[in-house]
Amino acid sequence: MNGVAPNGTYYFDGDHAVARAATLQFSSDYRELRIAVDGQAPLVWITADIRAVPDQAGRDKPVLRLKSDPVARLIVSDRSILAMLPNKNRPAPPKGRGRLFGWALAAVASVALIVGVLVPTMADQLAAYIPPEGERALGETTLDQIRDTLDDTGFGPVAFCENGSGMAALTRMEQKLTVGLSPETDLSVHVLDHDMVNAFALPGGFVVLFRGLIDAAEGPDEVAAVLAHEIGHVISRDPTRHALRSAGSIGVLGLLFGDFAGGAVVLFLTERLIDARYSQGAEKAADEFAYGRLQAADVSPAALGDMFERLRAKYGDSQGIVAHFLSHPALSDRITAARDAAPEGRTFAPILSDAEWTALQAVCD
Repeated sequence: MNGVAPNGTYYFDGDHAVARAATLQFSSDYRELRIAVDGQAPLVWITADIRAVPDQAGRDKPVLRLKSDPVARLIVSDRSILAMLPNKNRPAPPKGRGRLFGWALAAVASVALIVGVLVPTMADQLAAYIPPEGERALGETTLDQIRDTLDDTGFGPVAFCENGSGMAALTRMEQKLTVGLSPETDLSVHVLDHDMVNAFALPGGFVVLFRGLIDAAEGPDEVAAVLAHEIGHVISRDPTRHALRSAGSIGVLGLLFGDFAGGAVVLFLTERLIDARYSQGAEKAADEFAYGRLQAADVSPAALGDMFERLRAKYGDSQGIVAHFLSHPALSDRITAARDAAPEGRTFAPILSDAEWTALQAVCD
């Protein structure tokens, strides 16, 4: 060994707040640095693995560390020792990087599990215990928020369409579609004076049609087909489960990424409910419910497929009600299924008379 360092060199093991005097010696080939510390066995550091610790408050004495030890420090009194350290300025990789990556991956997987599995499961269970009055209050509040959110005039919420003869025609349509349903089914069907081509259901039996949907329909059967589909979601309580899932997911993400409360939650939840995308099973069940209701009202189930296909051709796959219904299964499959649901050889009658259809078209006048 040669190259003995002068006095004034100290070693910190990282476990104790005590500086211990140390004597340094390099091997003859300078590949190893032997550290003799008072009160403990000598240490050997590989010279190529020694790094200078940057950004020190005091610059009078260099501070060294071993690449593989993030806490131990060696304070040397002679700066000339730095010339013997070939990698002193290379960054030392953080120890435990693989473990850190593993924990990060586990955290992401945990969040995905909570949002994707736990929250939906709890929402499905909780939905069964919400009393009808609580569910209806949730629907009323959400509908008010939606009306406020959709308003772009600055003069108040989007208005309900309330033309007397038009609402009478809509009520007539609803009655024909709900014959034989449980008397406990409490529906509230509204039309919003907005040009969006859309319809959605809310907790508590609320079904909302937009003026734009009625304007886009070629006949009352197409409106009835969409209304029957949304009633199917109400009967299955899909909007309540969807609202609980959205609120639960927002809460989890808010805890992770900061305050996500107040208006941001209201806006996000409102958008989620307007553009509700239910599961494949829920959408298929609502379609099949609509087929049965339409046939019971002497309307062809093919009207639902006709509405989808014509709107897709006119607006594309990502606008209005097409986007609303563009969930699993594929829209083309749903169009085919609706037409296949129509019994061969059976004749159907329009759900509304010509006069009633004209009145419904003017429901927002």
